[in-house]
Amino acid sequence: MTPRLLAVLTAIPLALGAAGGAAWWLRAVPPDPAPMEAEADALPTPPFPPRIAEGDQYDKCLTMLIEDPEGAEALAATWKAAGGGDTAIHCQALAAIAAGEPETGADMLEKLARGGKAEGLMRVVLLSQAAEARLMAEQAEEALKDTTEALAISPEDPDLLVERASANDMLGRSTPAMDDLNQALRLDPRRTDALVLRASVWRRLDMLAEARSDIDKAVALDPDDPEILVERGILRQRLGDNAGARKDWMRVQELDPNSEAAELAAQNLTLLDAGPEKK
Repeated sequence: MTPRLLAVLTAIPLALGAAGGAAWWLRAVPPDPAPMEAEADALPTPPFPPRIAEGDQYDKCLTMLIEDPEGAEALAATWKAAGGGDTAIHCQALAAIAAGEPETGADMLEKLARGGKAEGLMRVVLLSQAAEARLMAEQAEEALKDTTEALAISPEDPDLLVERASANDMLGRSTPAMDDLNQALRLDPRRTDALVLRASVWRRLDMLAEARSDIDKAVALDPDDPEILVERGILRQRLGDNAGARKDWMRVQELDPNSEAAELAAQNLTLLDAGPEKK
């Protein structure tokens, strides 16, 4: 998955950003502040996800997504029944994803994107978020459709390119995945998510020197990222450096012990301890 499917709000495994993509939950830039005259009454604006409108009720609903997704979903449903329109549906969809129902949320987001009202970058945001939810639900074909549709509108969005690469990678399609990752990295060479995903594709193609080059670049950019260290550990083991692999995986457990990355690191350590004859 794109890096942007890391963890929805610290709870669910994710993979978007700038225009709404690879982990909009974690990496999206906060919106511009409200006009000066409204500052006194403005609710806190969360740094996720990209929004499609403004308004106090919308802010309140988005603010609840991390700590109370079920409450946000209930609020959005009530607001929708009272005429909240597309903004209520948008928050309801995101709340469903945060509550562990990515397929439900993706369905709602896709209907919003294709319902005739969303245009331009707003449509890109909705399709990107829908694709991320589809990846969370391991529905790669649907994610591929969403990202391809969004890229037709915004063809040089690195978030969308990484997300589509994740979908193709999930489907075992290495060549189109690499094409998108190469383009994403031409647009933004500091995208560690693209570097890690490309390294994993190189590794599975048994092109270990290329994989090592990408993972070294990613580590240099973010030496304590758990997903980068998981992948470097796997590559180190492939290269015969079991001590280095163990160090990386143990570091992952220290950095984020309750994460999906830590769980994968623990599994890898168990296999390493079992020895090659027991694998």
